[in-house]
Amino acid sequence: MFEHGSRIAIGVSGGKDSLGLLRLLAEIEGETHGSEVVAVTVDEGIKGYRDEALRLVEEACSGLGVESVVLGFRDLFGTTMDEIASRERELSTCSYCGVLRRRALNEAAKSVGADRLATAHTLDDMAQSVLLNILRGDVGGMATIDPGGGSLEGFVRRVKPYCEVPERESALYAYLSGFEFQSLPCPYAEEAMRNDIRGFLNRMEAKRPGTMFVTFNTGLKMIPTLSKGEAIGHCRLCGEPTPGDTCRVCQLLGR
Repeated sequence: MFEHGSRIAIGVSGGKDSLGLLRLLAEIEGETHGSEVVAVTVDEGIKGYRDEALRLVEEACSGLGVESVVLGFRDLFGTTMDEIASRERELSTCSYCGVLRRRALNEAAKSVGADRLATAHTLDDMAQSVLLNILRGDVGGMATIDPGGGSLEGFVRRVKPYCEVPERESALYAYLSGFEFQSLPCPYAEEAMRNDIRGFLNRMEAKRPGTMFVTFNTGLKMIPTLSKGEAIGHCRLCGEPTPGDTCRVCQLLGR
């Protein structure tokens, strides 16, 4: 996932997983492998919820001596998640947030000159993504679960070092390390289909241990069978890379 002397942008949300990954990579990659570590945080503009997270990220980065960069939806897209959520729309709030967050993280990683963008997706997250792609009929989206990422013009290579770490172990590490992490749930999280998938997988894992690992690895086995997809061009509105005429971000913001 990493090379000696990389400049690694870490997506830090203020939750236990991302703050744990920040601590580990700052020590392992920053102190041992000679890489530079930068924390990048996205401020979606969710009143009350993101305020706590920004404070926790700032305190963690200050204690670790890590550079920190915050990029907001308002600056990038001219709107906030609170404003999007208040409008009439066809899709759930989380559908908008997921697309915009991915763009914002990539822009933040590019702004700091990173060659890697590390996110703290746990085994639970990866297994959920496999089932979400299947249930939505988006088999092509399975390629995005590759934890090693890939090279694509206009995108910082995204890696997922926590991909085989169960969320419970991430929580245990946070409590044993004694660092504070965000306690408030996102006020829009209940709208997400992922919640239903999470509940199902948690029940299956409790009854049949190993379910999440098998689900994730099944998704990985599917990646080599997927087509390479369409050639990447550029969005006619914003100029960002996209396989179609208009990128997903502009489609959603226009809608």
